[in-house]
Amino acid sequence: MHAFDVLGDPVRRCIIELLADGEHTSGEIVDVIQDEFGITQAAVSQHLRVLRESGFASVRAEGARRYYKISTKPLREIDAWLERFRGYWEPKMDALATEIARGKKRRSAAKRTLKD
Repeated sequence: MHAFDVLGDPVRRCIIELLADGEHTSGEIVDVIQDEFGITQAAVSQHLRVLRESGFASVRAEGARRYYKISTKPLREIDAWLERFRGYWEPKMDALATEIARGKKRRSAAKRTLKD
């Protein structure tokens, strides 16, 4: 399965976002996903399986618990693929950052003027 197919599913994206914050047990993941999407434990397990098999997540057993963590290799591959497109948006983002900084500077100067 292609990385974008894996991440195209909102449940799997949510799991990846959860794992980006650190390792979680399967029970913790199930609780979050069930609350947000209202799907069964079996459905969450299927999404976890897809993430494992596609390399986005790894699992380790500790007693009866299963701990999931993010695997970065597929994310690095996506990042490498996106690299050729960054030239389209990076100059615009840099320009936006410049305008935001100018606006902050103007507001700060206006506040100082009002205080004086």
